[in-house]
Amino acid sequence: MSATFADEFRDVQKISLKKDEQKKILVKYGSIEKIFKFRWTLYHNGGLVLFRSYDKIVAQNVLYLTNKNRSFRVELKPRESTYDSSYLLVQFKEFDYVTHTALFEIYLADKSEEIKLKYLEK
Repeated sequence: MSATFADEFRDVQKISLKKDEQKKILVKYGSIEKIFKFRWTLYHNGGLVLFRSYDKIVAQNVLYLTNKNRSFRVELKPRESTYDSSYLLVQFKEFDYVTHTALFEIYLADKSEEIKLKYLEK
């Protein structure tokens, strides 16, 4: 991770998930609360099929451990300017073949420091 990349993020969380285990994160800013959810369903030929939802938007990604298609970005709130972007970056870090778990790192970019995250239990 470069110094510029590291300075952009104010929070990093590591999450390990088994197949179809769902992770929920409560996103709060101002008086607004939203839930970001994601889970993976298949790991085949180096590709991890992942489903996610946030703010009524449902999507599917296929993530790989190579540099291309390793992560995705979730905009957390409407942009007030082109330089004011609050988002989560979810990066696929490794797959454990013994325990059949996928390891992710979640980065929070929030220059205005108004986003609060709460990692919810199942």
